[in-house]
Amino acid sequence: MTRKLECELVTWGAVRRLALRVARTIHADGFAPDLVVAIGRGGYVPARLLCDWLDLTDLTSIRLEHYRAGSDKQPEAVIRFPLCCDIPQQRVLLVDDVNDTGDTLRAAVAHLRERGAAEVRVAVLHDKPGSRFRVDYRGQRIRGWRWLIYPWAVAEDVRGFLARHDGPREPEAARQWLESHFGIRLDLRQLTDILQLARPGDPA
Repeated sequence: MTRKLECELVTWGAVRRLALRVARTIHADGFAPDLVVAIGRGGYVPARLLCDWLDLTDLTSIRLEHYRAGSDKQPEAVIRFPLCCDIPQQRVLLVDDVNDTGDTLRAAVAHLRERGAAEVRVAVLHDKPGSRFRVDYRGQRIRGWRWLIYPWAVAEDVRGFLARHDGPREPEAARQWLESHFGIRLDLRQLTDILQLARPGDPA
């Protein structure tokens, strides 16, 4: 069977290792940001980990929308929640989980410059091939494209896949379907929780 989408489940351990690798690279580069900005929602955890490793305290976020649940892509990256204040002459570290097409990062960098940032450098856990944006720091360069499912987005992506492709809603059948169509291997108890905790009216 041809898979609908090639996927990879990213573990918490992998997230920690990649964040540490990024932090070491930033430290070795001598870049000392005045402000860390996470791109919500995927950048929240990586940005907080980088702040911890690099002993940084000034952390905030902006929210853009490009991808929704289950790899559903909008035509362009749109800023939904902008930066709450101007940041004149600030050196900014912008953080996200992945550099996919580069559209989100490009829009975020432009927004921060409009707010007055003197310098913006970008860090991601994963850097995908084919992106039109070049990041400054990355944890890992991916050689073959695949959809990455981070531990903070497993339920969201699984529900999105089930809803968009009319997958089964019974846990055991859904588990087999997700593995055959997306290469996702989930614990049955975890998948049961994902299905049971869906919002009322959610297709999943």
